[in-house]
Amino acid sequence: MRMLLLRCLLVLVATGTVLASQTALAGDPTYKPVEGFVPTDDVAISIAVAIWGPIYGADQIAHEKPYHAKLIGGVWWVFGSLPPGYFGGVAEARIQKIDGRVLGVIHGK
Repeated sequence: MRMLLLRCLLVLVATGTVLASQTALAGDPTYKPVEGFVPTDDVAISIAVAIWGPIYGADQIAHEKPYHAKLIGGVWWVFGSLPPGYFGGVAEARIQKIDGRVLGVIHGK
């Protein structure tokens, strides 16, 4: 009986600790992941595509695959590409790695 009470107490303490830590993260407006909110090129590309679609049209953006991203000075530079032999511009976006802020969006001609 004593072991059962001890186990129940341990479960309650562990659960409370986990819930408290999750609540602190969710409620802390200054929380920033160590690697930033946009840690990889895949995340940066996903954000850029989500932004480009409503602006330039999903069909237009789909024709600009594959997308590329390069991290320069804490900013992701994301851009589309054109098929070989095509001339013109592509969608471009600059996204801050640490907080995901969109610094600029443009489409070349």
